[in-house]
Amino acid sequence: MPAQRRPGCPFDPPPELVEAREHGPISRLSFPDGHQGWLVTGYELVRSALADPRFSSRKELMSHHPLIDYSGIEVPPALPGEFLLMDEPQHSRYRKPLVRKFTARRMRMLTERVEQITAEHLDAMERTGPPADLVTAFTKPVPAMMICELLGVPYEDRGSFQEQVESFMDGETSDEDLIAAYTATQGYLAELVAAKRANPTDDVLSDLTHSDLTDEELQGMALLLLAAGFDTTANTLALGTLALLRDPEQLATLRGDRGLAPGAVEELLRYLSVAKTFMRTALEDVELGGQTIEAGTAVVLSLNTANRDPERFTDPHVLDIRRQEGGHLAFGHGAHLCLGQQLARVEMGVALPALFDRFPTLRLAVPADEVRLRPETADIYGVKSLPVTWDA
Repeated sequence: MPAQRRPGCPFDPPPELVEAREHGPISRLSFPDGHQGWLVTGYELVRSALADPRFSSRKELMSHHPLIDYSGIEVPPALPGEFLLMDEPQHSRYRKPLVRKFTARRMRMLTERVEQITAEHLDAMERTGPPADLVTAFTKPVPAMMICELLGVPYEDRGSFQEQVESFMDGETSDEDLIAAYTATQGYLAELVAAKRANPTDDVLSDLTHSDLTDEELQGMALLLLAAGFDTTANTLALGTLALLRDPEQLATLRGDRGLAPGAVEELLRYLSVAKTFMRTALEDVELGGQTIEAGTAVVLSLNTANRDPERFTDPHVLDIRRQEGGHLAFGHGAHLCLGQQLARVEMGVALPALFDRFPTLRLAVPADEVRLRPETADIYGVKSLPVTWDA
């Protein structure tokens, strides 16, 4: 598996992945520990595998990584509540109570609050004046505040929590610092769950305390929701802004017609695919794309090449906010389809047009090739910092 993208092409999948897709939608893959597995790069096969219960998401079966040598490391099962890394029936036990709390209707009802939070951060940017790091000033705090409000994290705790989640996800934190951040976060969430049980408020976590879920299960669910609800949207917003700033024609099209915003969001989700890959393990022998995936074999599902598959999307490497082809896999597919996808759509649909409306002359404050990007080892791809400026 590749370790980096081509210089000057921060939005495209690494060239080795694109080349693999050109040779066919499924190919053999050698993992760093010597294990032989499979790489799935085609849209239809990735979608099929994501919906197939014979491919497991269980954490303890994920003892192989395309970029990290797991030799001699025994991976433990997921902690209670971490349902993203579980199969049925455990997965549904945790997911079902959440589904009705993240419906499209409920998330649309939050639009006014998203608009308010967005305006507050744009006001702060305007008061401070250029230049600014858009990541710290805007693209991180907007989704962080929304998911924390939904789950009931007190306002004064959001900054520290945001930093801790970042340390889990950036792909560059040392083992020592990562363990320290994880321990601190688990301790904080234990206190938060206890507080919600004692004094419930109007939020998702308080609602869940009325179920049969244990405190430990609630902690695991809260950590998963907070990390997923913050990091993916924050990086899509930042990377999407960079993509539009580097494509003046597409940016001008969006500025000229606010009605294009929903389509622009879908196209950016497809084009960027910040959740690059999913791992699965075959529970039994499975036929996929004319190949036999043997039981116990690791499979890497490449979402970023699936979303750039020329058999599914016309001119897939072109950003086109007027694109009519839907059905991207940025939120996954099947049983593990992203719970927060509607919230992410609302946040992006509000935040991106508002940013460009407020700052019509917004532009990069550094050369494009100096923008700091996350490494490929990060679970979620994105921008570490995005220096911008504008005419005050």
